[in-house]
Amino acid sequence: MAKRDYYEILEVSKSASVEEIKTAYRKKAMMYHPDRNPGNAEAEEMFKECAEAYEVLSDDNKRRRYDQFGHQGVSGPGGGAGFQDINDIFSHFGDIFGGFAGGRGGGGSIFDEFFGGGSSSGRRRASRGIDGADLKVDLTLSLEEVAEGVTKTLKVKKYKECKVCNGSGAKSSSGFDKCPDCKGAGEVRHVTKSVFGQFINVSVCHRCNGEGRIIKDKCSSCRGEGRTMDESTIKVNIPAGVSEGNYIPLRGQGHSGVRGGATGDLYVYILEAKHKHFVRNGDDVIFNLKLSIVDLIMGTEVIVPTLDGKAKVKIEGGTQIGDMLKLRDKGIKRLNNYGRGDQLIKIHVNIPKKLTAKEKQLLKELAKTDNFQSKTDFTATAHEAKKEKSYFKSMFE
Repeated sequence: MAKRDYYEILEVSKSASVEEIKTAYRKKAMMYHPDRNPGNAEAEEMFKECAEAYEVLSDDNKRRRYDQFGHQGVSGPGGGAGFQDINDIFSHFGDIFGGFAGGRGGGGSIFDEFFGGGSSSGRRRASRGIDGADLKVDLTLSLEEVAEGVTKTLKVKKYKECKVCNGSGAKSSSGFDKCPDCKGAGEVRHVTKSVFGQFINVSVCHRCNGEGRIIKDKCSSCRGEGRTMDESTIKVNIPAGVSEGNYIPLRGQGHSGVRGGATGDLYVYILEAKHKHFVRNGDDVIFNLKLSIVDLIMGTEVIVPTLDGKAKVKIEGGTQIGDMLKLRDKGIKRLNNYGRGDQLIKIHVNIPKKLTAKEKQLLKELAKTDNFQSKTDFTATAHEAKKEKSYFKSMFE
C-alpha cells in the first residue's frame, strides 16, 4: 500500500510552522495513543503513522528532502525513522510521551501540556478563501537520465493569481460589501439547547467562504474569481535512481487558491522510456550479448555499450549460454546517492538459420569428434540413441 502524505496524516498545510506541526501531532497522538485504545490494532497503526510523519516534518533537513522528493527523499540512510513498534516510538520520543496515563516514562509530556491548565486562546479564526487544486504531470525519462539524475523544465497550464486585481476578484478595494449572512464575521454560529445545556456549533460562512465580505463590483479580467488560467515554466530536479511510478511533489506549484486560499501542489509522476540496449533490473541494467558458437568456444574480446559510453569485455573460451558477466558500478546511481548498481551482460548464442554446403560439411566433421557429441544426464536406450543420431544427421543433409 502506498504511503499517505505526511501533511495529510497530521492535517496541516504545507506551509505549517514547526509549532503548528507539533500541536497537530499532540492532538493525533492523544487520539490514537495505545493507552486510550487498548487492543485496537488500527489505532496502533495510526499512532505509528503519525509518529513517522512528525519525525520527518519536525526535522528541517528531512522536511526539505520530503518536500522536494516525497517519501523517496527520506527513505534509506538518513531518512525517516520507520518505527516498527510502539516501544520504538516511546524510546525515540521519550520526552514527548513521558507521564501519559501513569507513565511510559517520567516527567511532563505533551499530553500534560495539551490538557493542562491555561486560558483559551480565544475563538478559532475561520479559514479564508478556497484552496487551489493539486496538479499531476507525467514526465518520461530516458534510462541515462534515471541513472545520473537530471533537471527538467516543464510548461504547465494552471490558475494563477489575477494580475489586474491582485487576487481580490474586485475592480477596486471599495468593490466589496459586508456579507449579509455572517455580518462580516466569516463564520456562522448555530445554538442548540438540550437538557445538558446550550451547545454552540461554529462553521465557516458558505456565502463568503469565511472572508466576511462579498464582491459587489467584479474584476473584468477574472470575473470575480481572483485568478486566471496561464502557463508557467517550472524547473524540477530529478534525483538519480527514481523508478516508474515514483512522484516528486512541488509544493505550492499547483493551482492558485481563490481569494486568499492556499496554492495547491504539483505532482510530477515518473515514467521510463524503453531503452534500445538495456533492460532495467532495480539499480542494475542488463545487456543481452549475442555471440557466435565459435566465439563462445574459442574466446574473444567485444565492445559493448554502457550508459556512459562503451567498454571492452573479454569473453573467456568455454563460456556457456546464459552466463552472466558483470561490469561493476556501470548501472544506475542509487537513490540518495549511496553507491550505484552494475551492468550485467547475459550471454546468448547466435544460431545461423542458413548454412552453405561447406559449412554443413565442416559441422558434420565436427559432429564426429568427442567434444561435439550431445551430453545428457541419463543413459539413452538403444532406440532413443538411434532416434537422436538420426535427428542430428538430418540437420545437415
